[in-house]
Amino acid sequence: MSNLSLIIDCDPGVDDGVALLLAFASPRIELLGITTVAGNVSAALTARNARVIRQIAGRPDVPVFAGCARPMVRVPIEAGHFHGESGLGDLALPKVADEPGPHAVDFMVRTLMDRPPGTVDLAVTGPFTNLAMAMILEPAIIPRLRRVVVMGGARTEGGNITASAEYNIFADPHAAHVVFSSGAQVIVHGLDATHQVRATEARIAAIEAIGTGPAKACATLLRFSRHIEHKIVRGLDAPLHDPCPIAWLLKPELFDTVPCALMVETASPLTLGHTAVEFRLSEPSPIQWVTRADGQGVFDLITEALSR
Repeated sequence: MSNLSLIIDCDPGVDDGVALLLAFASPRIELLGITTVAGNVSAALTARNARVIRQIAGRPDVPVFAGCARPMVRVPIEAGHFHGESGLGDLALPKVADEPGPHAVDFMVRTLMDRPPGTVDLAVTGPFTNLAMAMILEPAIIPRLRRVVVMGGARTEGGNITASAEYNIFADPHAAHVVFSSGAQVIVHGLDATHQVRATEARIAAIEAIGTGPAKACATLLRFSRHIEHKIVRGLDAPLHDPCPIAWLLKPELFDTVPCALMVETASPLTLGHTAVEFRLSEPSPIQWVTRADGQGVFDLITEALSR
């Protein structure tokens, strides 16, 4: 299997932390850089948290770039009630001395323009602000992207921040509109898919039993998420949102996708951030909506990666 050249754009965030640990532990992935954005917690904390996870993973070779500190248009909204005050639940945070590199948007543009066309994938597991701004700043990056694999949106599952909106889209719907209407190939892991990947106690215990620092950190993040989900949603195990795009890149056979048209509500105060997903197409679409996810297969992939 060929290697993957990848930029991960994220807002760590508990499940972003698990996604990063999976990517850091996967030898097939050439991580060109981690870019961070305001989202689950502030921009300063997401940039710090990415460097914390990088340190836990023992991957100082991967640069981190801090990005946009607020959405394109709307008032910022955070999700600390799901991720804890630090953004990483109750994970013990080591001190990180280094500072992030140049602005994330500049890094995205420079990297995509310097690399051969069609060779770089981009995974977005937070609000889409950085990528949208990069597309606006330099539209020439759009045809150079190989694939954009995102976590965001919902169709049949409803919302997780409002009745009809998923958080990443709700946090910056205008940025999501830019990305989904850009013409880039986008694979979308919405709540319809991620709600099929649940952090059961048995799955967490299998990761914890590996015994390494990254595995213990992963289990700690998952347990915090499971506790919060039980507290807020009552009785359900936590869905594993952000690792799904990384899992798809590594093992796409764990997922089923359907071509779709996708539009984002950017005006309505009632349904802001709603994703209108239409499977009845009159012409080909570059957007794929994930309809099925193999929950056990995703956890097996994480466990295998962290066991190396």
